[in-house]
Amino acid sequence: MEAEDQVIRYAEHDGASIAWSAIGDGPPLVLGGWWCSHLDLDWRQPRFRRFASGLARGRTIIRYDRPGTGASDRGRLPPGTLDEELAVLESVLAAAGVARVSLFGASSGGGVASRFAARHPDAVDRLVLYGTYARGADLAPPAARDALLAVVRQHWGIGSRVLSDLFEPDATAAERDEFVEFQRRAATPEAALASLAEVYAMDSTAHLGEVRAPTLVLHRRDDRAIAFALGRDVADRIAHAAFVPLQGEDHFPWRGDTDAIVRETRRFLGDRVEPAGDAEASAPGDSGAPASGAPHLTDREREVLRLVARGETDAEIAAHLVLSVHTVHRHVANIRSRLGVPSRAAAAAWAMRAGLI
Repeated sequence: MEAEDQVIRYAEHDGASIAWSAIGDGPPLVLGGWWCSHLDLDWRQPRFRRFASGLARGRTIIRYDRPGTGASDRGRLPPGTLDEELAVLESVLAAAGVARVSLFGASSGGGVASRFAARHPDAVDRLVLYGTYARGADLAPPAARDALLAVVRQHWGIGSRVLSDLFEPDATAAERDEFVEFQRRAATPEAALASLAEVYAMDSTAHLGEVRAPTLVLHRRDDRAIAFALGRDVADRIAHAAFVPLQGEDHFPWRGDTDAIVRETRRFLGDRVEPAGDAEASAPGDSGAPASGAPHLTDREREVLRLVARGETDAEIAAHLVLSVHTVHRHVANIRSRLGVPSRAAAAAWAMRAGLI
């Protein structure tokens, strides 16, 4: 898809115009809700467009800018609570004429995505959470949070550069300069401060346990912005959520190994996944969907599969079930063979779709 393929539309919410767009064709997948976005500027970035286009194969990707940011109404501040964020998303989906969706909640967008899933269980097919967290207070010590808010409050130019270093640790100097400029164009100093304050104030702990939609949680092991342990914590709070660790330190899903994120997401959603040439890729012709007739798993294999879905290693599973690592490895191999899938992540996602866990 090219930059010109996107058409920006507007929804109305509480007297404000909310910019949204839809690309692709097929079942809807909502992508957005993070603190700093701009529909037009994001779509003109080749990396972002490649990421979104990868998810859009066979799907309609719905994106939106929160009020006060991006292409939305800039005459007010962004939402300050999760309830306000939820109302914005509801208005976008109403304008799009969508009654049932899947959700991809990344970073701080995980809060509104999971809140929507908890509040509207009949309207959500599947929930994917990437690089997110349950409580903003866990992101950094109070002194560090206060210091970053103070920098953004006093000088948005310097604050945007500090955030660039945090979000894009492996970027070149030129790429960081581009992201600094992007942030300044995406939000005013006042909007940036309000959005960052909400990131730290967000608390999803009350509703994560109410999510009933099949859920996949993805998190890069060395994420510099949101610690890996916080992603694991989110998965632990959602019943039967599958947790898939990914390699890398980039926070944004369109940087680093983007293909791994797209592949795991599409596999979980039940979309056809093309071979990637490595052990984690689907075999040729494998759609990732359950075959007709669920294969039989023993009670022990179900126990192992539940722990695999939580992202535990063979050694961790062995300690949990008081088994040898060799025995666990054999169970995992048997599970993959019975399910006909090429990887641990695919086994967890397949089993969730088939209702085995």
